[in-house]
Amino acid sequence: MERIEINPAICSGKPVIRGTRIMVRNILGMVAGGYATARILENYLELTSEDVAAALEYAAKVVDEDQVFIH
Repeated sequence: MERIEINPAICSGKPVIRGTRIMVRNILGMVAGGYATARILENYLELTSEDVAAALEYAAKVVDEDQVFIH
């Protein structure tokens, strides 16, 4: 994932869009809140639509790797 960076020195190691301090979770929260990509880009002028797509792809990959245990 060339657009996503995880670096302990940036945002405490949370995944961010490379070259920014915009955390993937911020983008995901906006999508969950009903924001379309265009509205996200209006709020984060340094992002591209490819960055938003990369954040969603990253989240899908992480969820796919997690194991869910039912108690």
